Amino acid sequence: MAKSKKKAPAKKRVVKAASAAVVPVVAKVQETLTKLQKDIAAQAKQVASAKKDTLAAKKKAAKSKKAADKNAAKRASAQASKAAAKLSVLRGKVGEAKMRLSRVQAEASAKAALTSVKDKTAARKQAMAAKADADLARAVAAFETQWRKRRTAADNKKLKAAERKLSVKAKADAKKVLTKVAAAEKKAAAKAKIAEKKAAARAKIAARKAAARAKVAERKAAAKAKAATKKSATKKKRPAKPAKKAAAKPAKRRTATKKAAKK
Repeated sequence: MAKSKKKAPAKKRVVKAASAAVVPVVAKVQETLTKLQKDIAAQAKQVASAKKDTLAAKKKAAKSKKAADKNAAKRASAQASKAAAKLSVLRGKVGEAKMRLSRVQAEASAKAALTSVKDKTAARKQAMAAKADADLARAVAAFETQWRKRRTAADNKKLKAAERKLSVKAKADAKKVLTKVAAAEKKAAAKAKIAEKKAAARAKIAARKAAARAKVAERKAAAKAKAATKKSATKKKRPAKPAKKAAAKPAKRRTATKKAAKK
C-alpha cells in the first residue's frame, strides 16, 4: 500500500503530460491495482483470522484428544492454507498490476516526453524563425545601405560621364549652329553685295538711259528750234502762198526734223 501511495504523484504527472488517448489506460490500470490492494488487505485479515482459528483448534484438539476437535483443527488448518494460497495469488496479481502500471506510466511518460519535445521543437522553430526574420531584416537593411551607397557612386559616375558627353555634344552642336549662322550671314552679305552691285549697275544704266533721253530731247529741242528759226526766216524771204501749200511744207519740215532727231 505504501509503495502504491508513492507512485500516485507520478501517475498525476503522467495524466497531466500524457495525451487524452493515454490517460484512460493509466487510470484503468491504477484502478485495477487499487482494487487488488484492497482485496489483499481483506484477504490478509482473513488469513490472520484463519491462522488464529487454526491455533485455537489445535490447542483444543491437543487438550481434548477428541476426533471432532482434531477434525475441526484440520479443517481450520485447511481453511487457513486456502486463505493463504488466495492471498499469495492476489499478491502475484498485484505484482503484475504494478508492473503493468509501471509499463503504462512509462509509455505515457515517453509519449508525453515526445509531445513535449515536439512542442519545444515547435516553440524553438518559431523562435528561430523570428530570429531569422530579424537577422534577415538587419542583413537586408545593411545590404540595402551598402547597395545604395555603391549604386549612388556608380550613378554619380555615370551622370558625370553623361554630363561630359552631353556638354561636348552641346558645344559641338553650338559650334555647328554658329558655323551655319556665319555661313548664312556670309552668304547673305554676298547676296547683298551682289544686289548692291546689280542695283548700282541698274542705276548706272538708268542714268545712262536718262542722259541719252535727255540728249535726244535736247537734240529734238535744238532741231525744233533750228527748224522754227529756219521756217521763220523762210517765211520772211518768200511771198505768201495759198494756205494748203503753206501748211503742207511745214509738215515735211517736221518729218525731216523727226528723222534728224532719231539719227
